[in-house]
Formats: sequence, C-alpha cells, structure tokens
Amino acid sequence: MTAAVAFRIPQKAILTKEQLTAFQDSPTHKSIVSYVETLNSSVIGVKLTDESPQSTGIRAIIQVLDRVEALAKETPPVDNAASRFGNPAFRTFYDKVGEASLSLHQSLPSLAADAIPEISVYFTQAWGNRERIDYGSGMELNFLCWIMCLERLGVVEETDHRALVIKVFWRYIEVMRTLQSTYWLEPAGSHGVWGLDDYHFLPFLFGSAQLRGHKYLRPKSIRDNDIVEEFSKDYMYFACIRFINSVKTASLRWHSPMLDDISAVKTWDKLNEGMIKMYLDQVLGKLPVMQHFLFGSLLPYEGPILSSTEIPQDVAHHGHIHDHSGWADGCGIPVPSAFAAAEAEKQKQAGVRLAGPGIRPVPFD
Repeated sequence: MTAAVAFRIPQKAILTKEQLTAFQDSPTHKSIVSYVETLNSSVIGVKLTDESPQSTGIRAIIQVLDRVEALAKETPPVDNAASRFGNPAFRTFYDKVGEASLSLHQSLPSLAADAIPEISVYFTQAWGNRERIDYGSGMELNFLCWIMCLERLGVVEETDHRALVIKVFWRYIEVMRTLQSTYWLEPAGSHGVWGLDDYHFLPFLFGSAQLRGHKYLRPKSIRDNDIVEEFSKDYMYFACIRFINSVKTASLRWHSPMLDDISAVKTWDKLNEGMIKMYLDQVLGKLPVMQHFLFGSLLPYEGPILSSTEIPQDVAHHGHIHDHSGWADGCGIPVPSAFAAAEAEKQKQAGVRLAGPGIRPVPFD
C-alpha cells in the first residue's frame, strides 16, 4: 500500500455541522467504526491477564509506549501549588515526545520512512493538548487512529487484534494515567460528572466486550467495591471504576451518575452494544470533538471544502466552532483535574489550606 500512497501531513477539515454529516457518510468514518467493532469483537470473553501471543510489531509498539512513560518520569511536575489546573511541565514532556517521535517510529518494523511524518501526528496528538494541558476522548481517538494506520502500513496484522487491545491499548491507558496524575491534565470537552470518565471512553467499550457472556458478573457489580477490587486486574471496565473511585470522593452515584445509571442494564451484551452506539454519537458524531480531527492520506476527508467566505465567523476568529448539544462540549472552559481535588482534600485534612489565584472548588472535593 505504501508505494501507491502520497503521504501528507494530516490537517483539520471539519468546521461545520454539514461537514460533520459528510464525514459520517464517508468511507473514512466507516473504516474507523469498523475498526472499533473489529477490536471490540476480538476481546469478547478475554481477560487482561490471559496469555496473548505478541508479534514483533506488538512488542515494538509496547516499547514505544514504555519510552513515552519514561519521558514523563524524567520530566517531573514543576512547583505549581497555587494552581489546581494543569501543570506546565506537561508542555516540556510533550515537546520531548515530539523530539523523540522520529526515532520511536523508526524502531517499528516494516514501517515505510515516508509514512512517519503523517502517522506521527496522530501519535503526538494522542497524549493531550500542549497549550490547554488537557486530555479527552478526541486525543484517545488519535491513538486509535495511530494503531489503525500502523496496521494499514503492515506494522501489525489482523492476527494482532487481541493483543492490540489487551496489551497495546491497555498499556496506553496505563501511560495516560501516569500523565493525568503527574501533570493534573484537565478534562477536555467534558461536562464533568455527566460523562463516563473525565478522560476516556474506549476502555469502557472494550471493557464491556471483555465481560460479555460472563457467568455471574453483571453490570451492577460495579457498585460493589470488593468485586471491583477483585476483578480490576482482569477487566478494563472494573479497572476504570477502581481508578475513578481512587481519585474521587463520595459514591459512584454522585461522582459518576452516567456509569451508575447504565449499570442497571441487565447484561454486558446489551451494555456493550449501547457503548458502540454511544461512541458513534458522543465522540464520532460530536462537532466539538471532530472539529479537531486530522485527515491525511491514510484517513482522508472526502466532504465539502469551504471557501474563505463560507467559513463561519467564529471559526475564522477562534479556529473552531461551539456546539452546545451533548456532554462532549467543554467550550474551552478549564475544569480542574480530579487529582487536584484529591490533593486539595488531602491538604485540607492535614490542616493546609491552598490559596492563590485561579483556585476554585470542584464538585465533591
């Protein structure tokens, strides 16, 4: 495939609802949805702890992710005690990832050198936004597209799908938890508790697939802390619930009402099917998310292109447009990290009161 492709640096293309609708009817959209469904199917009934053969490509990708985590550990947060928002050291980390990107991609087997500039954009974008110091489902989508491109370019194959989810994707989530807790990344494009998670969507989707057909665990089991603790090593879904419980106070009902609501679904099969529909609607179907999506040669945009006179005024001025429908829209309003809230609670219990400009309370801290 590489010989026939004229690789190019991915660019934004979606500015309006009409362009979003065109994207939703496009082959690229169908490819992304198909890839999510394929990966989802590959882990039905599979535990994180199950043995999974790892190809040369899978091992190489995991080494890349390990290196990214090492860069974070080499870049500690700066003293930013007066703020409960993102730590500026994240920008230094982000720049280091950018500088290392070429050599990291050169370590991947069977990857054409001329493809690296294109796919490395998805890789870099997958770690968060450098300027806002935030992270959300749009960045997670970039990681999905990165591994999707790697498969198209021959680094991994169809036989790697299971390992891509339970080894590669889960390793990515582990690295992101390191970044979120180290740099207090703010939730991007979130209405706080009204989402699944301040940051992620896909581990709940793939995690519910892992649990499909389970003999005795049910969606309502997430309300039992002992069960969550016991099965968090085997299933992404329980691991995510355990993580949320570890950084947020009060009950699941209060800090994660959507997760609590959907736990009333009778079976994991139904829940998993609902997650896929929700992903199409709340991520791939939301303008505030997809206006930041980047299209290149591997994932092309094939919808209408706006002339300069057709670009909405607020897009021309701010670079993006706001759509106030749905929980995915954050409208650029900074939301303190849950880690900041947890640290504030710890300081408060220790008799230390945080003070300074920009500090404001967040729910349930």
